[in-house]
Amino acid sequence: METYTAMRHFADSWGLLAMALFFAGVVLFTFRPGGKRQADDAASIPLKED
Repeated sequence: METYTAMRHFADSWGLLAMALFFAGVVLFTFRPGGKRQADDAASIPLKED
């Protein structure tokens, strides 16, 4: 089997699954309870004066 064909089959199956799981994890991490306070703190960093 050629390298390109093997990589193409991997990307079509397991690569897509890995990207979907990563996306779902990022979404769940973003919308978790308690995340709003941390997001607000991170958003106000540029406005804080030293």
